[in-house]
Amino acid sequence: MEVRTGTVGSGMEHACWGGGPRTLLFIGGGPGSSVPSGVALRMSRRWFEPFTAAGYTVWYVTRRRGMPRGHTVADIADDYEQVVADELGGRADLVIGVSFGGMVAQLLAARHGERVGHVAVVAAAARVSPWGREVDARLADAVARGEPSAAGAAFAEYAVPGHRAAWARRLLGPLVGRTMISGASYPASDVLVEAEAELFVDARPALPGIRVPVVFLCGDRDRFFPWPAVEEAASLVPSCEVVRYEGRGHMWVASTRRVPPAVLAFVERT
Repeated sequence: MEVRTGTVGSGMEHACWGGGPRTLLFIGGGPGSSVPSGVALRMSRRWFEPFTAAGYTVWYVTRRRGMPRGHTVADIADDYEQVVADELGGRADLVIGVSFGGMVAQLLAARHGERVGHVAVVAAAARVSPWGREVDARLADAVARGEPSAAGAAFAEYAVPGHRAAWARRLLGPLVGRTMISGASYPASDVLVEAEAELFVDARPALPGIRVPVVFLCGDRDRFFPWPAVEEAASLVPSCEVVRYEGRGHMWVASTRRVPPAVLAFVERT
């Protein structure tokens, strides 16, 4: 399937594939965002196959480049609203946000509900856990100081948390850090902006204003977004469903191919 790539006026890169009449906007995790290529692109296309088969055109859109310090998650949601208005014909039939992107998706629905149809929040809630904020703070500090090894070790904690995995993070740190803040895929300054934005976001006050159907798909062993936080967020959205993956953590839910069929079933029900 042909992949079409480009950059919209605000500096947000995108990869687009599929040719169906319905539009899917995908907002990926972070800190840092890039369009997939190579193996990552092939994996992404497999993940999205159920959607393209169901008649969706997929828009995989990054955050804008060169975000100013202090750019919030709400500001990022506004950036995506502009993409929907300018590039997607004014409406995204389905918005899927994963992890950091899941928080953006909630605020996009709350602030610009006229632009979206259904919303799927994957491996995210309205705010990050205290443990997650502590990791984000260390990441932001390392990026601000220009220390790639420390930044990489902090970022690796997203995938391999816990005291017993500290040795693995020390080994991964230099490689992950060099890749992460090299500037090859996105400016290192954007990693800092997103990490700081995640520290302070709390979407709970905005959630009761959402007027479109929302589904949260999360694991009950997610350390960044613990299950009580997911239940709390879901309880604040007027039209909401929850899919719970028992015994699963953050990274598993963010990547599993069990999510697309569950999202499509939710859309058909609502």
